[in-house]
Amino acid sequence: MRLYRTIPAQASSSRVLAIGNFDGLHLGHRALLERLTAHARRLNLPPAVMTFEPHPRELFTPDQAPARLTSLREKLALLDSCGIEEVFLLHFSRKLAGLSAQEFIDRVLVQGLAVRHLIIGDDFRFGKGRAGDFTMLAAAGQQHGFGVEAMHTIEINGERVSSSAVRDALGAGDLEHAARLLGRPYSIAGRVVHGGKIGRKLGWPTANIQLKRKRVALTGVFAATVSGIDKRHLPGAASLGVRPTLGAGLRPVLEIHLFDFDQEIYGAHLTVHLLHKLRDEAKFDSLEALTAQIARDVAATQDYFAGNSHG
Repeated sequence: MRLYRTIPAQASSSRVLAIGNFDGLHLGHRALLERLTAHARRLNLPPAVMTFEPHPRELFTPDQAPARLTSLREKLALLDSCGIEEVFLLHFSRKLAGLSAQEFIDRVLVQGLAVRHLIIGDDFRFGKGRAGDFTMLAAAGQQHGFGVEAMHTIEINGERVSSSAVRDALGAGDLEHAARLLGRPYSIAGRVVHGGKIGRKLGWPTANIQLKRKRVALTGVFAATVSGIDKRHLPGAASLGVRPTLGAGLRPVLEIHLFDFDQEIYGAHLTVHLLHKLRDEAKFDSLEALTAQIARDVAATQDYFAGNSHG
């Protein structure tokens, strides 16, 4: 997969394009990307995605912007796994937001990318003041010779699949429902870094996963697996949150205690798959009380895996 951070002034080749934020890469996104790659094969052109960094709401209303489901690195890896050959990652700035809808069509879609077919979500708007819509794109497509289609909403049991629905499920602690919307367990990836070694001192050593994001979509204690160490998914008990007992501040921390595991894995890039929520975060009166609760969490996690098969 090739990553571009700018749009060329004049395209040297054509492509089939989808535009969106693709946060979480849920089943609705995957259906759109399957349509994209199938159309690209018919036209013998590369399937491409245009996405934005930061999320537009992080620019205009940072205090109200939702927690990201995926980091940029995670999103790019998921796009790659869906067969996307080109990603145009545009820096979302006030200058870009000020581009009129017609300028976006002329300079970006027609001149810069030579789009032959465009697929968008059914609620896609673009250009200054969100003035551009499907009708405008369809008219431009007739004028410039590219096809346009809007991907209709994907529903599961009558519920619209969306990034917001995934966040709602995660916020409610229903990881099983989030997994149904995503088509896979919710996961967080990052590099193993040195922590305060507090878990080791308490008798429950953990791998600390570096989080680049300031906000997370959920907190608590979870049954989880880890991939990236070898070919297996290794089971463990994970904690995600601000560790109120330790007074570690407001920045979230992800750590996982792996069962029957004693390898040094500092620097490894791992993925933690959160499968089932055990409880919310809680503040304990002493480290002894915290240690006793960790023992109960580990036992509950082992019971979970005893009753569920995860490869």
